[in-house]
Formats: sequence, structure tokens, C-alpha cells
Amino acid sequence: MKLIAYTLEGPGKIPTTGIEATTMLEKLASNLIGVLTIVAVLFFVIQIIFAGYSFISSGGDEKVMETSRKKLTNGVLGLFIVVVALGLGSLIAKLLGLNNVFDINQMFINMGL
Repeated sequence: MKLIAYTLEGPGKIPTTGIEATTMLEKLASNLIGVLTIVAVLFFVIQIIFAGYSFISSGGDEKVMETSRKKLTNGVLGLFIVVVALGLGSLIAKLLGLNNVFDINQMFINMGL
């Protein structure tokens, strides 16, 4: 009796191996973290600019100045948290042996930009 091996063929994408899937997942996670980091930094910088403008244009009104001061503090604190989280994530990635997890230039190349 002779066993015949059949391969499954059909439309769609060719299945990936485990190594390719892991590499694709690493690239996807890296790109997602990179994009979210850029968005967060831009958001907090804009918040700081608006809070500064509100503080300058308050005209001496204590309530508006206090609100602007809180917004400014929150914006600076948020930016600091994003930068620290990025640094800690990069440190953990280096300790785990992952190279260039947060390489923004490579992220844009992978996206085709």
C-alpha cells in the first residue's frame, strides 16, 4: 500500500511559518506602538500649547489661570509619562534581546512611506 501526500491549494494567502508569523507580529506591534507614541506626543504638545495660550490670555482671572495651570501640568505630566514609558519599553526590549523595537525610521519604511 502506497501513501500519497496531498497539498492543500486554493485561493488566498499562502500560510506562513511560525517564524514568519512571529516576525510579522513583532513588526505590527512595533508599528502600532510607534504610531501611538507619535500621536500621544503630538496630543500632549498641543495640550501644552493651548494651556499656555489660555494662561496668557486669562487676563488675570484667577479661575481661568487655575484651570490653565492644571491643564498645563497635566500636559507636561502626560508627555513625561509617554517618554518614560517609551524608555522603559525600549530597555525591556533590549533586555529580552529584541533589537530596534521602536525604530521610527524603519516603521515608516515598513509602511511604505
